[in-house]
Amino acid sequence: MNRAFAVARMQLLNKWIYLWIPAIILVSSTLIALAIIAVIPDSGAPNLAFSGQAVMWYFLGMGVQALTLTFPFSQAMSVSRRSFYFGTLGLFAVMAFGLGVLYWLLGIVEEATNGWGIQAHIFALPWIAEAAWYTQILLYFALTTLLFMAGFWFATVYKRWRSTGLTIAFIGLALILLGAVAAATWTESWAAVGAWFVQLTPLALTGWLLLAGVVLAAGSYGTLRRATP
Repeated sequence: MNRAFAVARMQLLNKWIYLWIPAIILVSSTLIALAIIAVIPDSGAPNLAFSGQAVMWYFLGMGVQALTLTFPFSQAMSVSRRSFYFGTLGLFAVMAFGLGVLYWLLGIVEEATNGWGIQAHIFALPWIAEAAWYTQILLYFALTTLLFMAGFWFATVYKRWRSTGLTIAFIGLALILLGAVAAATWTESWAAVGAWFVQLTPLALTGWLLLAGVVLAAGSYGTLRRATP
């Protein structure tokens, strides 16, 4: 456990990547969205903006950087792959949870100020804001963690099999998606698929996102065990 904490502290040595850039993305994307909404003629309807989730997508790149920038250094310092894995994932799980709490709090402020005075919905998106507070936090946490794990897994694939393995992984994912689309088309199941998405609740979506994150976490650990710096 102490070694895992040491890995987390090692990751945080580069505070610019893990703290300041996310803060800059959050502030700048919010201000840009508010500026755009402010100049749009008022139609009386809520103004939706998804720019607030930009920080979550940055976690995809953070997942890549968390491995490629520090994994070779950790191996030179004789840190086990297990300690590196759990220390890194523990750190980003805490960061994802903190981001979820921040988004929930910003959503409360947004609703209290009538969308920052211009009916803007950046953090309190209608479908999500209608759920319980803990569901909102868990949903943001699950999506952020999933994006991080996707980037981390792709980085482990590259470290294990280099460009060839990464290319094959992308092709494999594309074939899986193509197969799912083909199966839904051949079985004429698009109506059922659409109905499933319509009936999906924020809590149910959170569960699916967490499940996908667990699958990626297991896959990345198995790949990391044989990855070379």
